[in-house]
Amino acid sequence: MSKPFDSRVGAYALITRDEHVLLTHWNPRHPGFDGAWTLPGGGMEPGEQPEQTMIREVFEETGFHVESDGLVGVHSYWMTPEQRLDGQPRGNHACRVLYTAHVTGGELAVEQNGSSDDAAWFPIAHIDSLKRLDLVDQGLRLSGLTSIVTDPDTPPEDIPEQDVATEPGQDR
Repeated sequence: MSKPFDSRVGAYALITRDEHVLLTHWNPRHPGFDGAWTLPGGGMEPGEQPEQTMIREVFEETGFHVESDGLVGVHSYWMTPEQRLDGQPRGNHACRVLYTAHVTGGELAVEQNGSSDDAAWFPIAHIDSLKRLDLVDQGLRLSGLTSIVTDPDTPPEDIPEQDVATEPGQDR
């Protein structure tokens, strides 16, 4: 019999323009972690389809309206209780649905009172110098863009993206 665990499905977008990629800075406001750059996106709301989640989350985190260019893949990540930032005593299985998308309108804006505290375009060729979550590398790999990224000078953070409260030990 398996032990109880949590699961979370999130949807994310790899958005490129003129050899730049749009990233958000994930900041869980946790004393042991300063945050890192990641793909815009987040957890599914009840009744939402993954593509709807991606479109909603991109707008919330970046101010951009986007249209999906299609599914590029799904990446699954298992977190032990020790890896979780929310202090829950169970493991967590994160299922991350990744799309490519393009901007159709809006203006770059930073999410207020959320888990992201910045959004910016970065040259794809310099992604390896950023402090980033593994989701960025997974998105580049699944979309076939790893050939333009050099060998990583800075490996991605080994803390997977999580949907955690802004205060440790609190539920969202």
